Amino acid sequence: MRLTHWLLRTVLLLSLAVAGLHLDGKAAFAQAPQPAAEAQTQAVPAQATGTQATETQATPAQAAPAEAPLASSALDQALKDIDKAKNQLASLQDRVKQNADNDDALVELAGQTDELGRGVIATSVSLRPRFDQIKSRLAELGEPPKDGQPPEAQIVTEERNALTSERSQINAVTGDAENLSIAITKLSNVITATRRQLFADTLFRRTEISVSVFDDATSAFVQEVSEFSQTFSSWITFVWKFKSLSLFAAIFLSLATALILLSGGYRLFGQYLRRDVHVEEPSYISRLAFAFWSTLIRTAALDVLLVTSLIFLDGFNVLRSDITPVIGALFGSIGLVYFVGRFVNAVFAPNDPSWRLVRLSNLGARSVGYCLIAMAVVNALDYLFGAIGEAMGSPLVLTVVRSLLAALIIGLILIAVSFGKPMLAKNGDPDAPGRHWPRGMAILLRVFGAGLIFAALSGYVGLARFVATQLIITSAIIVTTYIGLLLGKAISRQDNFGDTFLGRFLETRFKLGPVAIDQVGLVVGLLIYAVALLTGIPLILLLWGFHVQDLQLLAYRLFTEVRLGGISISLVGIFTGILLFAGGYLATRWVQKWLDSNVMARSHVDLGVRNSVKTGIGYLGVGVAAIFGISAAGIDLSNLALVASALSVGIGFGLQNIVSNFVSGLILLVERPFKVGDHVVSGTAEGIVKRISVRATEIETFRKQSIIVPNSELINGLVGNWTHRNKLGRSEIPVSVSYEADPRKVMDILLELTAAVPLILRNPEPHVEFLRFGPYSLDFELRFFLADMGDGLTVRNNLRIEILRRFKAEGIEIPLPQSDLTIHRQANADADAEKVLVQKPDEPEEATAENEVKEIETVEDERPVRQLRSKTADGKLKG
Repeated sequence: MRLTHWLLRTVLLLSLAVAGLHLDGKAAFAQAPQPAAEAQTQAVPAQATGTQATETQATPAQAAPAEAPLASSALDQALKDIDKAKNQLASLQDRVKQNADNDDALVELAGQTDELGRGVIATSVSLRPRFDQIKSRLAELGEPPKDGQPPEAQIVTEERNALTSERSQINAVTGDAENLSIAITKLSNVITATRRQLFADTLFRRTEISVSVFDDATSAFVQEVSEFSQTFSSWITFVWKFKSLSLFAAIFLSLATALILLSGGYRLFGQYLRRDVHVEEPSYISRLAFAFWSTLIRTAALDVLLVTSLIFLDGFNVLRSDITPVIGALFGSIGLVYFVGRFVNAVFAPNDPSWRLVRLSNLGARSVGYCLIAMAVVNALDYLFGAIGEAMGSPLVLTVVRSLLAALIIGLILIAVSFGKPMLAKNGDPDAPGRHWPRGMAILLRVFGAGLIFAALSGYVGLARFVATQLIITSAIIVTTYIGLLLGKAISRQDNFGDTFLGRFLETRFKLGPVAIDQVGLVVGLLIYAVALLTGIPLILLLWGFHVQDLQLLAYRLFTEVRLGGISISLVGIFTGILLFAGGYLATRWVQKWLDSNVMARSHVDLGVRNSVKTGIGYLGVGVAAIFGISAAGIDLSNLALVASALSVGIGFGLQNIVSNFVSGLILLVERPFKVGDHVVSGTAEGIVKRISVRATEIETFRKQSIIVPNSELINGLVGNWTHRNKLGRSEIPVSVSYEADPRKVMDILLELTAAVPLILRNPEPHVEFLRFGPYSLDFELRFFLADMGDGLTVRNNLRIEILRRFKAEGIEIPLPQSDLTIHRQANADADAEKVLVQKPDEPEEATAENEVKEIETVEDERPVRQLRSKTADGKLKG
């Protein structure tokens, strides 16, 4: 009863669902009329905020009659989304005007504007399927009858009117979306121009430098120190009393994270994070690898540690709003100084001249390295004190003086460095006193140093501060990126990767050959290129005024909305399509292998059937994977019809042979006139079928020669298949004996020898045919059947040996072919035209034509026989 009740309930629910779908399907093409008031409330004027609509721009209310309803919920939702987008656009425009001098706020507004634009485009695109349905349905209904034509059914007229009204509404909404998208694009351009102008104004803002400025800065600095000391002391007291447990938990998690990062980094990249002191002259690749990976990995590990520590401290509510920026600036300063220190140690190698990448002396490497670290410390302190000043609300004059002092110190350091002697001595001894910089390098350093000092003293403190920062940090990043590119180039060169630690490991672990190792080296080189560029370029952009949100937006557009004319390309979609195709291909190969080795092999399916099934599944799987991959890549499959129509002309002319072979291959796989393993004979080859593809068939001859035969030739020509139904076949051995032999005895001997061979079938039974009375022998033929035609050669060979041995034992003679050659000579010796042989002057008279030896070669019964005969003048045979 319970089961019956459940079945009845299921049937009832399915019936209601089907009825609902049926009604919805009808409603899609003919909607019931609604009151005009409802249409008025739902129709919203379509006018983009921030733009002036033209008089010809139609709105939903104008495009449709007042009594026309909103034909679908999708259209209703689109109208609501457009109205909401208009309000959001108006709000964004007001906020842009209010925050015209705040770069951080403008960055956030730019992201919101971009998101709003994508939403408007998505709303417009969502109406496209319904518009295509209406267009198709109107084409089916056709034009309304003209005057004088028979009237059409009322229901058809009502449906056409409803669809026309809905199409007008969709056109109006789409027009509103386009206008709104244009307004959003204009606002995005305004934000970009405002940010660019704000950056230029900040960079080239001039400040009067005077004694009073330094007096005001001194007073502000004393007050800032006092306020920060009080703030920091109160925070420490608060944390120690109320947040000590959270502080220790955050420190513990930070240290645990650092330990995991360090241990994992040394486990994976330990070979490249330390120098091998036992190597006196390291290779160029080893020096590049150490410089790049040690700088990048160690700096990244410290940065991750600092970021996670800040996250843990903030997550456990250890930090306060006035302390968080200062701690963040402190961590950033530490990361900056550490990066420059690692860069100096990797490139200049003050204590390891053999690992040095530049031609500097030991003293020069240490002096230049210390100067770079000093400039990094000055920049870091300026950045830290600036963050403290912003947190404490210090006056602008203090920030100006701090930046002025930092620019002056860096300028003086550059000028001092230009007078040094850091270059390697001519004899190549790193301990020897160095030489001066090249003249161009020295002049460049002095120009930069003097320019910084002049710009700072002239009041362009922001410009001097920006240039000083870029000279240190940007240069270090560029050089590190360049080292990465050099490393990738060096590893990509032929035969270089095999000499590296990773190359030797892969060669030993996976037993790779030189060619495979070289190909892996090429891939590794490309990966190093990608790591260097994807690390260096974003850091340089951040230093040059870009925000993280800018990079996120740029990456999103790069990977999702690359436009080439009117075509939009999504790199993420293409990558996803490639992954789907690769996954489908691998899954297809796995299914092929599983079916062949588990299902068909265990079922003892014929080898040819297994090959056909594997090939068919392979083509089907690859085709399905290609369809999914193309769809995921964002390519409309309907557009492929245009490509197919364009290719049809080429197929009709230049590609007809390829198409013919392709279709013939499909016929061979389906019809299977022969299969893999069959012994076939065609007009071009004879052998065993090894492989059948959609273009050609591979036939291996008995001499192990592979012959590739186009499939169209096998379909259109005559093909003999010795093993079409099965491998059963008849084999023959011709035998000839002399006329003195007993035919019955010969036949009995042959059958007796056949019976002793186990490979010869008993049903059909072997038999001997007495073929003919030959000119000099009695001709027989031994015929027998084999279960496998492949054994015929071995069986025939062994049987011939036994037949010859038995005939000799029984005294049965196998005659030789005999031929008579008669030479007629004329009596008249002076008939020169009839002479067959001219005797040389120095030959004896006995060597006449009567004693000439004649050679006759006859091939019969597969036995080449040569018999030499001579006939004397009296007509008797000799020899």
